[in-house]
Amino acid sequence: MLYKLLYYLHDYYTPFNVFRYITFRTALAIITSLLITFITAPWLIRKLRTMCMTQYVRDDGPQTHLKKEGTPTMGGIIIILSVVGSVLMWGELSNKFVLIMITAIVGFGLIGLVDDYLKVVRKNPKGLRGWYKFGAQIALAIGIGFAFYYDPNDIYIAKLSIPFFKKWLIDLGWFYIPFTILVIVGSSNAVNLTDGIDGLAIGLVGIASLANAVFVYISGHAGFSQYLQVLYLPGTGELTVFCGAMFGAALGFLWYNSYPADIFMGDVGSLGLGGALGTLAVITKQEIVLAVVGAIFVLETFSVIIQVASFKLTGKRVFKMAPIHHHFEVKGWPEPKVIIRFWIVGIILALLSLTTLKVR
Repeated sequence: MLYKLLYYLHDYYTPFNVFRYITFRTALAIITSLLITFITAPWLIRKLRTMCMTQYVRDDGPQTHLKKEGTPTMGGIIIILSVVGSVLMWGELSNKFVLIMITAIVGFGLIGLVDDYLKVVRKNPKGLRGWYKFGAQIALAIGIGFAFYYDPNDIYIAKLSIPFFKKWLIDLGWFYIPFTILVIVGSSNAVNLTDGIDGLAIGLVGIASLANAVFVYISGHAGFSQYLQVLYLPGTGELTVFCGAMFGAALGFLWYNSYPADIFMGDVGSLGLGGALGTLAVITKQEIVLAVVGAIFVLETFSVIIQVASFKLTGKRVFKMAPIHHHFEVKGWPEPKVIIRFWIVGIILALLSLTTLKVR
């Protein structure tokens, strides 16, 4: 908590008073995570390549992907280190929401790390067995859910906020825990499925991080939340720093992950970031808005579900290939075109989600 030390100096030099402001620390978090990524990425890329921790590419997908064979993977380690390092410096560690977010991104990241290790080091193409992988994700999500459910200070426990309506809350009751599991685990795996072409997933995560930063800041600000008729959730404003750290890490990693990628994030990055986005939505009671901000992630997930169900039931495929970003590649769209167009849609969706703040 470097900011605590610096803020302490405001008694001696007034300008240090700026460290008490969340917006200022958020800016510092963005810069810090960006710098950590820039400093560590080149070293890690060389290290992973030396250790032969490189990506295996399927030969039944778009043929343009075959040239990516040998690209270092597990780059999500950089992202998580950047986010956590930045938050440790500029975040309020006595805030329980910050601690839960650190637990979420590190916990889901470790599950992904084990999966990547089995695929890359042990040469097991299937990685961590499905039941073990989902079981670990569900167990972590249950822990996060109970951390909220038994909070005596939260007057909105088990409530679901409906966008575009001022005070329309649905009491989920006992279903709150299963719903939390669905949101967090679903978000984690949705980002994982989207991470199939260079820069697509990390770019969309960066967009979602910015949108979430607005929501958590307003939710934690008594004045803004009252004016915009948003649920006032004391303490959540501190998560703006966390969102800033994620955005900075996303920008920094995109520098190396943009087409053609020098490194892939792997499951350690996609599961960690997805779990963090899902946990943010649960904290701010904006689970439905998450489905709008992350509609591309939702679309990618449903394209896989539809493809599998259709093939098993009818023997026919709905898409040329799933997830859906591969469908457009097989149709002939160049990879950069798919990425940029999906980003554009992601930005539009993020702006649409922000309209729910005022249109109530």
